[in-house]
Amino acid sequence: MQIRLLKYWEELRSSYWFVPGVMAVGAILLSFATIAMDGYFRAEVLRSLGFIWSGGPEGARGLLQTVAGSMITVAGVTFSITMVALSFASSQFGSRLLRNFMSDTGNQVVLGTFIATFIYCLLVLRTVRSGDGAEFIPYLSVTVGLVLALVSLILLIYFIHHMALTMQAPYVVGEVASDLIKTIERLFPSEVGSEAPQDRERPQEEDIPENYEEDAKEVRCERNGYIQAIDEETLMKTATENDLILKLLYRPGHFLIDGEVLICVWPGARFNDELAGKLKGAFILGRQRTLTQDVEFGIEQLVEVAERSLSQGINATFTAVTCVDWLGAALAKLSKKGFPSPCRYDSQGNLRIIFARPLTLEGVIDTAFNQIRQSARDNVAVHIRLLEKIKVLRKMTDDPQVVEALERHAKMIEHDSASHQPQKEDQRHVHERSEEVLSADSKRRE
Repeated sequence: MQIRLLKYWEELRSSYWFVPGVMAVGAILLSFATIAMDGYFRAEVLRSLGFIWSGGPEGARGLLQTVAGSMITVAGVTFSITMVALSFASSQFGSRLLRNFMSDTGNQVVLGTFIATFIYCLLVLRTVRSGDGAEFIPYLSVTVGLVLALVSLILLIYFIHHMALTMQAPYVVGEVASDLIKTIERLFPSEVGSEAPQDRERPQEEDIPENYEEDAKEVRCERNGYIQAIDEETLMKTATENDLILKLLYRPGHFLIDGEVLICVWPGARFNDELAGKLKGAFILGRQRTLTQDVEFGIEQLVEVAERSLSQGINATFTAVTCVDWLGAALAKLSKKGFPSPCRYDSQGNLRIIFARPLTLEGVIDTAFNQIRQSARDNVAVHIRLLEKIKVLRKMTDDPQVVEALERHAKMIEHDSASHQPQKEDQRHVHERSEEVLSADSKRRE
């Protein structure tokens, strides 16, 4: 349930209508409240206060009409600027980053303030009456409308500054990396079940029944889409209550085709349609990948920005270097967190969940470096920065598999440089960085 709420919250946060919609409702409630207060207090009392607007009915109408008209105009201009920024971001950084721009809280609050001020002024305007015996001037409400107009003016200045800032490549890369690091902090270490005790004698593989493959029943997917999240707590609870062992064949970020095997359930004798429905309900599928549980998606976003910056049409080497820097920071964070075991146990020490394709650090390293290395075959600056980050990561780990992956990438980078760089001096610089990686001490820094 918690992961579903998190997923729905992410969808709301990345939508461009939620915050403005909430602020519009707030403006409606505020107008009712201030009009009620205007009716409760005597006009003389309100006018005697120095900070309350104290004009006549025509002045109130003119002020509210001016504010309302200007706000809807500014809201339209703001929306147009936002669309231009989204178009620029799509062409420069890739369409997958549009979600990051749309989830920008600052832009949503600015647009929401303009719309809320417009709605507030309209609702207050309808209450202004003039004439003998029926005159009503909402002094307090008009004053609040004037304050909202001043706040909107300040936010307009902020919006122009913020949009100019958010279209800069270093800012975009930094925001994507920040979301990625927050996801790493949230997902690692895994809180689903527990790992096998380290002091026990038998390996985890012996906990898997010998007849698992023959006796297990298959749960198949019934729709197409990306796995956005898996409610692992529900899977663990279901497996424990029914004394099952579940093998998950895919992880968040994988694309499923209708009819593919999703889970293998052992023993098959306890399998039924009701159980299959519960297990399938633990998988949240969608049309696009998200950062809810998909760390590789954040890595690939940075890689995509780097690849686009290295294309002939853009040719922004420093943007690619910035991406490599942030990728190094994210991989360093992952190397310190540690990856959970693919076998998860319940509180009694019984095997309950097996991740057939678990996320590994060496796999994430391949995702981070392969495509950038391939796109930067003739770019010395990117080669050197990649090797510098590999050297840092090499000193942070003593895992043989991770060390092998880092050294393999260092050798491939040096080979690409030697094959595509005509200048011997450039080849020498890359070779020196590569040698530093291969000869680095693998002891972890304390």
